[in-house]
Amino acid sequence: MNYNAEKPKDSFFNFDTMITPKIIQIIFYIGLAVSIVSGLTTIISGDSVFLGLAILIIGPLVIRVNCELVIVIFKIHEALQDMRYR
Repeated sequence: MNYNAEKPKDSFFNFDTMITPKIIQIIFYIGLAVSIVSGLTTIISGDSVFLGLAILIIGPLVIRVNCELVIVIFKIHEALQDMRYR
């Protein structure tokens, strides 16, 4: 959040604007695609159908939980910034 009237470039270089939450969303979709491709590849290759299904079901959940944990840290930061500038 930008709490002062600085230029966006200045707030970027002063780390007033967080870009990591946007990057985490991209990482989630990449991880989701990798999980789906890995699960389907495991099933199609004939290695293990149960392992492939586990990758398809558990993989996206694990990726989502990890991404949410990182996002929570930034939400806490935003809440603290709001309290600081009241």
